[in-house]
Amino acid sequence: MQNFEQIRSHVTGRYQVTSSEPYLIGLRLSLEGGSRQQGIFLAEIEGDDDRCYLRVSTAIAPITGIEPKRALQFNWGQRVGYLAISELDDVPYLHLCENRPYETLTASEVDRLILEIGGLGDQMERGLSAGGDLF
Repeated sequence: MQNFEQIRSHVTGRYQVTSSEPYLIGLRLSLEGGSRQQGIFLAEIEGDDDRCYLRVSTAIAPITGIEPKRALQFNWGQRVGYLAISELDDVPYLHLCENRPYETLTASEVDRLILEIGGLGDQMERGLSAGGDLF
């Protein structure tokens, strides 16, 4: 995978697309036999080294009312991903995300990232929202 359009072409038809813009695509991932859903976003970002990266992210919960220590302890125990805060509709949300340079991506690695970030994000969402499924 050398560019975002190759990634878009790969995920379209494999996953339910919820939004599609230049350098951003939203997906709906069905989990646990369809009983849970998780929104995933794929975006192209440019690094300080002028290389392009794929960011795979999912919103977990509004940051209001979440004790950051609990979220960071959960993240420490994971082997992939990192936590970030980003705003959705002017509300700060905790996100799980991972960035990968295009030159390291294959189609199977993109699928693995989507499933891993989506599944882990859903676990975190469940743990931080008393079993809720907001995203």
